Amino acid sequence: MGGVFSLIRGCLAFVCWVINTIFWVLPIVILSPIKLIPIAAIRKACSSLLDNCASAWISINGVIERIFHPVRVHLHCEGELSPKEWYMVIANHQSWVDILILQRVLNRKIPFLKFFLKKELIFVPFLGLAWWALDFPFMRRYSTAQLRKNPKLRGKDIEITRKACAKFKSTPVSVMNFVEGTRFRAHKHSKQNSQFSHLLKPKAGGLAFALSAMGEHIHKLVDVSIYYPEKVPTYWDYISGQVTEVHVHIKVSEIATEMRGDYMKDREFKISFQEQLNKIWQEKDQRLEQFAQQHNENQKVS
Repeated sequence: MGGVFSLIRGCLAFVCWVINTIFWVLPIVILSPIKLIPIAAIRKACSSLLDNCASAWISINGVIERIFHPVRVHLHCEGELSPKEWYMVIANHQSWVDILILQRVLNRKIPFLKFFLKKELIFVPFLGLAWWALDFPFMRRYSTAQLRKNPKLRGKDIEITRKACAKFKSTPVSVMNFVEGTRFRAHKHSKQNSQFSHLLKPKAGGLAFALSAMGEHIHKLVDVSIYYPEKVPTYWDYISGQVTEVHVHIKVSEIATEMRGDYMKDREFKISFQEQLNKIWQEKDQRLEQFAQQHNENQKVS
């Protein structure tokens, strides 16, 4: 019987999520041409309106969650958050549910989360236009083979992304980066021979590239650690009510000047940046281990 209720609950939640998404994507797509008007004040006002539409979408998703699949989030936060600040947000990545959890705990506490997207994604019907309208930065990465064939392309990817991020100079923004580059899986962890118990090795180049592209406009780091006590959930597990609790730890810190530099050309900076990121990852791994131990102790008591 519980399986039937989960199925019904999940289907109802999914339908509501789809309706809510369509409801908010349509005005975003309709209003997006206004951003082509070459008047800064109009474009800024339009961006603010569109971000509010996206935040409203997240808020209503939260209402849907509370009605159909309530989840108890144990939130621990070190530092202050503000919707008027510029942030680089990093987090461990286990499931697409991570994004929903991040949106829930950070919505309206910091500026609307933007993700670095591959340039090709701008051609995705409707969503590509919506991402462009919401100022998601599109980045183009050149492969080693492309750079070897045409050395003039070296540095072009950073320049393209820096121009895409220029719009963030006057408007607070939060840029999201999953530093592991992919979702944690046991076989990936084993293949990497990762030194961390709960994490894949962090890919320093992507974060260094993002910080270089953003320049001095982003000066605070929001490090988020997500732990699922029961199991790592799928999207269906989440919307069908099979996730009852999640632990989230947030640490806010200043981005040190030592974390800014030319990752591609400056070998000394590259080594230093990797060491700093590994230190952050070591602390995150210890934090996740503490959550795991607390969960195991609670299981023994119950």
